[in-house]
Amino acid sequence: MTGRSWAAAAAVVASGLMAGLAVPGAAQTVQAQGDRARVYANPIDLPYRFQAPYPPFSEPRIPFREAADPMVVAFKGEYWLFVSHSLGYWRSTDLQHWRFVRASGYAVEKFAPTVVAIDGRLYLATSEDVPRIWTTDDPGSGRWTVAAELPGGFQDPCLFLDDDGRLYVYDGLSPTAPLNAAELDRKTFRTLRRVTLPASRDKATRGWEVPGNANELVDNPSYIEGAAMTKHDGRYYLEYSGPGTEFKGYANGLLTATAPMGPFAYAPYSPFAAKPSGFITGAGHGGTFQGPGGAWWHVGTMTISRRHIFERRLGLFPTRFTAGGEMVADTYLGDYPHYYDGARGLTGWMLLSRGKPATASSSLPGFGPERAADEDVRSWWSAASGSAGEWYRLDLGAGRTVEAVQVNFADQDADTVGMSRGGYRFAVEASDDGKAWRAIVPESRTGADTPHAWFVLPRATAARFVRVRNLASPNGAKFSLYDLRVFGHGAVPLPGRVTEASAVRDAADPRRASFRWVKVAGADFYIVRYGIRPDLMIQSQQVYGDTQVAVRSLNAGVPYVFTVDAVNERGITPGGPAQPVR
Repeated sequence: MTGRSWAAAAAVVASGLMAGLAVPGAAQTVQAQGDRARVYANPIDLPYRFQAPYPPFSEPRIPFREAADPMVVAFKGEYWLFVSHSLGYWRSTDLQHWRFVRASGYAVEKFAPTVVAIDGRLYLATSEDVPRIWTTDDPGSGRWTVAAELPGGFQDPCLFLDDDGRLYVYDGLSPTAPLNAAELDRKTFRTLRRVTLPASRDKATRGWEVPGNANELVDNPSYIEGAAMTKHDGRYYLEYSGPGTEFKGYANGLLTATAPMGPFAYAPYSPFAAKPSGFITGAGHGGTFQGPGGAWWHVGTMTISRRHIFERRLGLFPTRFTAGGEMVADTYLGDYPHYYDGARGLTGWMLLSRGKPATASSSLPGFGPERAADEDVRSWWSAASGSAGEWYRLDLGAGRTVEAVQVNFADQDADTVGMSRGGYRFAVEASDDGKAWRAIVPESRTGADTPHAWFVLPRATAARFVRVRNLASPNGAKFSLYDLRVFGHGAVPLPGRVTEASAVRDAADPRRASFRWVKVAGADFYIVRYGIRPDLMIQSQQVYGDTQVAVRSLNAGVPYVFTVDAVNERGITPGGPAQPVR
C-alpha cells in the first residue's frame, strides 16, 4: 500500500492551536501537508548524558539520563542549545540536526546556563551562585575563558541584552521568595540596580503553581524558578517556572511589562506553556527564541523523574504572538508528530500503539510488555538481558498505515556515567501476519546514541505487527523500552463530536473545576481544551478511559471557557462551541 492510500484518506480536524488546519467546531476535515523529511516528535532525540546519582537521592542510587533548563541562542548563523549538566552544548542550523560540542573552561556541571551575545561574543553564566562570567567568540571550539569575577552569583539566571544595548539579568529559585531583576554593567557585569518581582508567585490564586502531578499538594512549597526574557513589539515577556521540575504540570507562566525592570503584571492566561498529560509531560524551565525563518519556538523541560527527580528531557513547541499580544506555546498533543516548517502543525499521523497487545522475548518481573504500550514514559518494559536477539512486538489489531515510529529506550540497569558508550543497534520490522517480517528501519540506520530514536519512513507502509529486534545494547543495559510508539492511520471513521459537556468550578477553591461530558462513538480518548477566551483555549488535558476530569490549574478570579475534543486512530473531531466554566 502506498503512502497516499490510507494516508490521503485519513482526516484530521484540528483546533486553532494546530496551526490553523481548521477552526474549533468546523464541519469540514482537512489533511495536513508538509515535508515528511522535516517532522519531529517530542522529546527531542539527543544523546542525553548519564548522571551520577546526587542528592536528593532515589533508591537504589543508579545512573540516569538528564538534560534540562534549556536555552537556545542564535549566533553566527547557527542555533546553540545550552542545558544543565551536559558536559557541553549542541549546535544546529535547522533545529532538526544537532551536533554536540564538548566544552571546557566554564562550569559545565552547574545547572541552568544562560548565554547572551554581545559585540560578536557569547557570554555565559550559570546557576548555583557561581560568581563568574565566561566568554568565547568561537563556541564551536568548546573553549571558554573567564570574562568577569563577581562578588556573588545567580540562581537560575537569564541574561538579556535590550535593543538599546543595556544588559539585564533575571533570576531566582526558591520555595518562598519571588524572582529578581537587575541591570548590569555590560563591561564588568556588576549590578547597577536590582528589584524584586512580587508578581512572580501567588500559589493562593494560581492553581498551576500548586505542587503535585495534578496540583493536589496544596500545603507543599512551590518552587518558582527558571526566569527567561523575550521582547516582542516593545513588550517584555518574563517567563517563570513552577511548581517543581518533577511534576507533570511543570509549566511556564508569564509576567509582562513595557520596561525591562517592570512594573510587571501577571498574564491571566498563564501558564502559556504547559503539558500535564500524554506520553511525556512538562514544558517548564526553558525559553522562547526565534528559529529559522523568524518562527518563534519554546524549548522546555520535560519530566520522567522515576530514577531521580532530575531525570528529564527536552521538548520543542511552536510559539506565536496573538493580535492582542499574548505569547502562547502550542503544546496540544505536544508529543505527537509535528512539522518543523510552515504552519508547524500536527502532521495528522495518529498514535496506533497505545494499549495494543504486546509480547516480548523475555521480561523482568514487574516490567512486562504492556508497560511499553501504555503511553507513559514513567513506566517501561525490560527484557531479561541486553543480548542480541531480544525483541519486543506489538499487534496493532488489524492492518494499519504506518508513517513513523519512535523507539524510546529505557536503559534498564545501565552502568555508565557521562556520555553513552555507544548506541543501541537494532532493527524495526513490520509484518502482515506476524510470521514474515520486513525491515522498515534497517540496522544501518541505528547505532548512534539516540535514546528517543525517531524514524519517519520514506513512504508509508501497511502493517498489522511492528517489532523491534535488539542487536546490541550499550552501557551494560538490558534491552528495554519506555514505549514503542507507532504513528499513522487506522481505517476507522472519525469519532463523534462531543456536544454534551459541563464544567463546574469549585466554590470553595476557584483554582479547581470538574469537567464532564457524554461519551461519543468511536473515541479512543478525549482532550479537554480550556482557556480565558474561545480563541485562547491554550491549555489541554488528555483523558483516557473516562468522561470526566478534575483540573486544579486555574487562576482564581479569571473566567474560563472550554470544549472537549474526541480522538481516535483516524483523527480528531473538535468539540462543540466553547462554553463557560460555571
